Amino acid sequence: MIPKLVIRRIGVGLLMLWLVSVLVFASIHVLPGDAAKLLLGHDVTPEALEGLTKELGLDRSVWTQYWDWMGGLLTGNWGDSLVSPISVGELVRMRMANTFLLAMFTMVIVAPLSVTVGIYSATRNGRPIDGGISVLTLCLSSLPGFVIGIVFIYTFSTNVLRIVPAASILDPQRSVFGQLDLLIAPTITAALMMLPYPTRMVRAAMIDVLQSDYVEMARLKGLPERTVVFRHALRNCLAPIVQALGLTLLFLLGGIIVVEAVFSFPGIGLTLVQATNQRDGPVLQTVTVLLAATCVLVNLISDLGVLALTPRMRARL
Repeated sequence: MIPKLVIRRIGVGLLMLWLVSVLVFASIHVLPGDAAKLLLGHDVTPEALEGLTKELGLDRSVWTQYWDWMGGLLTGNWGDSLVSPISVGELVRMRMANTFLLAMFTMVIVAPLSVTVGIYSATRNGRPIDGGISVLTLCLSSLPGFVIGIVFIYTFSTNVLRIVPAASILDPQRSVFGQLDLLIAPTITAALMMLPYPTRMVRAAMIDVLQSDYVEMARLKGLPERTVVFRHALRNCLAPIVQALGLTLLFLLGGIIVVEAVFSFPGIGLTLVQATNQRDGPVLQTVTVLLAATCVLVNLISDLGVLALTPRMRARL
């Protein structure tokens, strides 16, 4: 039955991606302004404008442009950027690699820290330390991402400590791994943004399990509390933990756009912002669909992980 579930989820995901492609393509064409005019500037002759419009293919019907773009997207020919001298594929490949590295470093911090803090808070439910952790996570979740980034820059990059660079502008001629100091600020900012949600979810799931009958029975048998928590309770919290971390990764794909914009980090989020400002349709459309495809894939993997860890759900299929 699991293959049928996978096929059904893939089908729904493909339908969602098609709807995203239609919406983003339509949104670009209803925005005020003209890409050719933006490229040529205000002082442009009608002849030059007409020539560039034909060169970019903007004189064709909307449906023709859409199907040509979809055909290129499916075959890997993503076209050329209207602003950048390199192709969309090359631009996306470079920027996506940077974003992937930033997201990986962020999750390396968020995943173990949120699970550890969530379990620690749950085992001290009702105590002052639990209340302090709850207040801290609530405050962090209430702050917009750009506020956390600005406070971090002010504290650690400008007026107070000055220990990390304020901007994360990577040198494209050097390897990213040779510039890891530039990833410190955006990584910590993204981690602070993402940390509250999984911490609170792990805490809630752990409290629920610790109050269950089989955990109480384990305690009555005289087992040490550490054994009760890690051998009995944590095992039954794995599915909620996987689900919480999967959703956190989905939230990170949206929040990372803000982080990259604040720190000028050359990732896919900053590329999306720049393409929007410059009306760079080919880049904007491709990046949006790729982000949507990544969300669908992460959601599918998360659901399969939860299904694998929950025998009762498998039995209902």
